[in-house]
Amino acid sequence: MLYKVTLENILFLDIETVPEFSQFEELSEEKKELWAHKTQYQRKEDFTPEEFYDRAGIWAEFGIIVCISVGYFTFKGDQRTFRVTSIHGDEKAILTEFKTLLETHYYESYKLLCGHNAKEFDFPFIARRMIIHGIKLPSKLNLFGKKPWEIPHLDTMELWKFGDYKHFTSLKLLTNILNIPSPKDDIDGSMVYQTFYIEKDIDKIITYCEKDVVAVAQIFLRLRGEELLEDSEIKHV
Repeated sequence: MLYKVTLENILFLDIETVPEFSQFEELSEEKKELWAHKTQYQRKEDFTPEEFYDRAGIWAEFGIIVCISVGYFTFKGDQRTFRVTSIHGDEKAILTEFKTLLETHYYESYKLLCGHNAKEFDFPFIARRMIIHGIKLPSKLNLFGKKPWEIPHLDTMELWKFGDYKHFTSLKLLTNILNIPSPKDDIDGSMVYQTFYIEKDIDKIITYCEKDVVAVAQIFLRLRGEELLEDSEIKHV
């Protein structure tokens, strides 16, 4: 199946998330208790709920999406182009625009979404935040009642597992071992909180997110045995 998928029918994506509030103190007393209970296993005795709050962005119940970056292939004769763009701003506006994108350009059943560890993180996170905001799920994210082969999602980490469900490989590691160029960044995922709330530099986050989208596309090409994208083939729009 991997080799039968038409590249132009895939929307590659990545999201960046942060805690819903900049400080733990901004949570209501009830939400503080819920946060403490939710993270008790992860924190153990090493961190207090407050000390652990900068990691709240990994849970849809306590985090928000600040950027969704997407990329897609276009072909003109033998010329291949990978176009990358980002949606950012108010979270509800981000989700609404992303839903519109899916429903106007990727609504057909044969069109797919692809990310790295996206089945475990990106796709469910987006869906949960849409529901929290009262946004009706687009078909591409509404998995209720669908059979496994009807789910229009690809995941480069899952593809790399080859059936080994215990295996986790980060995007950074996979690009390294597959010899995919990965430019050094000023930030990594653990620094998005500081970049957003303290430095207030959304442009840096967008750049980081878009590079991850390119990396996912490169991994997909490598898994198919195809030539990697050259810098001249990547267009930021």
